[in-house]
Amino acid sequence: MLDAKWDVFLVVKQVVLFGVCLLSVFVFDFLVSKNSLTKKNSYKVILFVLFIAVLPEAILNSKILLSNLFILFALRRIISLRTKKDVKKKLFDAAFWITIASLLYFWSVLFFALIIAALILYIITDVKNWIIPLIGVATVTIIVASYMIIAGIDILYFFNNLIEISFDFTTLNIKRIIIGATILLSFGIWSLFYYVKNIKSKTKSLRPSFSLIVISAIIGIVIVIIAPTKNGSEFLFLFAPLAIIMTNYLEVISEKWFKEALLWVLLLTPVVTLLL
Repeated sequence: MLDAKWDVFLVVKQVVLFGVCLLSVFVFDFLVSKNSLTKKNSYKVILFVLFIAVLPEAILNSKILLSNLFILFALRRIISLRTKKDVKKKLFDAAFWITIASLLYFWSVLFFALIIAALILYIITDVKNWIIPLIGVATVTIIVASYMIIAGIDILYFFNNLIEISFDFTTLNIKRIIIGATILLSFGIWSLFYYVKNIKSKTKSLRPSFSLIVISAIIGIVIVIIAPTKNGSEFLFLFAPLAIIMTNYLEVISEKWFKEALLWVLLLTPVVTLLL
C-alpha cells in the first residue's frame, strides 16, 4: 500500500514538473513577443526546447526548475519597464519573484543586478523607485520568517545553509554534458558577437531591453561557474537569454542552409549523446 502511494506521489510530481516546464516555455514566449526582443517567428521557442533536449540534466533539479520560472516572471516585469507604465508595481513584482527564486536556489539572487541595470538603462531616477525593490524583498522575507517561526524551523540554520559555492567542475566530466555544454556555449558566444554588434541598429527605446538580455546571459554563466552542486541543472538559467541571442543571430543570416545546419546540429545532438 505504501509503495502504491509512493508511486502516485512520483507520478503527480512528474506531472507538476512537466507543467512547470510547459509554463516556462509559454512565459518565455510571452515576454519575448510582448517586448519585441525578436521578430515574429518560432525560432526562440524551438531553440529553448532544443536546449533542454541537448542538456536534459537542466530540468532534473525541481528547485532550479521552479526558480527559473520565477526568474522568467521577474524578467518579464523588468523588460516591460521600458514602457514607463506602472513602474513601482513592476519593480515590486520583479523583486518579489527574484526573492522567492533565491529561497529555492540561492544564487538566483544575482538576478537582482538586472533590476539595478534596468533602473540605470531606462533612466528611472526617482529615489522612491529605487526603494520599491527593497520592499519586495522585505515582503517575502517577513512572510517566510513568520512561517518558519510558526512551523518551528531554525531560521539561522536555514539561511546559513543557503549560501554555498564551489569551483569543482569534476562532476560535469560526463560526455553528454561536455558535448551539450560545448555546443550551446560555442553557438551562444558566436551569436553574442553579432547580437552585441546589432544592438546599435535597434531603436533607442529597445536598446536597453537587448542590453538586459546580455546581462542576464552573463549572470547565467556566473551561476554555472559558482554553483555549489554542478550536475548540469545550473545551465537552465542560461537557456532563455541564449535562445533570444541565437534567435536574433538566425534572423540576420541570409544563407538558409546555414540556419538549417545550426538547427540540425541542435536537433541531432541529443540523439548522438544518447548513443554514447
